[in-house]
Amino acid sequence: MMQFWASEGFSYRSFLLVLALLLDVFLGDPKLILRILPHPVALFGKLINFCEHKLNHNDHANVDRLVRGALMTIVLTIFSILIGWALKLFFEFYNLWLLELFIVALFVAQRSLYDHVQLVSKALENRGIEAGREAVAHIVGRNTSKLDMGGISRASIESLSENFADGIVAPVFWYLIFGLPGILFCKAVNTLDSMIGYRNERYNFFGRVAARLDDVVMWIPARIAALLIIFSACLLPKCHPVLAFRQTIKCASRHSSINAGWPEAAMAGALRIALGGPRSYKGGLKEDAWIGTGRTDVLPVDIKKSLNLFICACCVNCFLIALFCLSIF
Repeated sequence: MMQFWASEGFSYRSFLLVLALLLDVFLGDPKLILRILPHPVALFGKLINFCEHKLNHNDHANVDRLVRGALMTIVLTIFSILIGWALKLFFEFYNLWLLELFIVALFVAQRSLYDHVQLVSKALENRGIEAGREAVAHIVGRNTSKLDMGGISRASIESLSENFADGIVAPVFWYLIFGLPGILFCKAVNTLDSMIGYRNERYNFFGRVAARLDDVVMWIPARIAALLIIFSACLLPKCHPVLAFRQTIKCASRHSSINAGWPEAAMAGALRIALGGPRSYKGGLKEDAWIGTGRTDVLPVDIKKSLNLFICACCVNCFLIALFCLSIF
């Protein structure tokens, strides 16, 4: 048993992952602690914001902004890896596996994602369109002021699908492969992309390397997430796994992101709905393709169905990691 806890292999990390996923499900984010200490992602976001304001100026040439953004991305991602490595050595030396468990649980946002999307469903059903717009504005980056009920419902399901890949499957994947350096690297890249990876005047060049790096880091997790959704659709009544598989193959590539289309298409097919379509952002209307061939008049009840599918996919994800742990222990 002592050799297990001291090991650097998959058995140790997979066991800790199972505990972290369960801890997140039952407790969620430790709100009492986070009132005193800021979330690591929030701290890293402040660092990104500080560096971006120092380096990215409108009077710089595009090539200069590209180079500056690339250097910032490289430095900050290397910094995150070094922090992860230092924590790994510290926890190993003092046998502080409980602290490692706590950190991993902070970075797998199952409960938080579920709660935020559920709030949209409850707001729409109990308080109407305006409350739904306000609730969905917390989880999407688009302009929500003119969304109708279908637009709000689609936006929340899209966010649930994409963040299942980015916020759960990806951290699990990178932690399982590389431990704490891997999960901190993953969260750093994802945070960089979410803050500067936009195709607008300010970030088109400065954030380009961060966006491309995020594409690489999320490539495998996005496809794993789609498979988990498809498999989970086999386990739930009124879901359509065959259609989910067909729509993933057919529609995933329609998305403007090479990764986000995979879990979105799987979710759309499983629920017989269509996601995507025209979206309103601060810069204007963006004509995105429809993901899926189902109905576009998505309802709050479809949000509930997507949450049930999400819960099932999270359970399957945890079960597979536990099975993997038992097989090599």
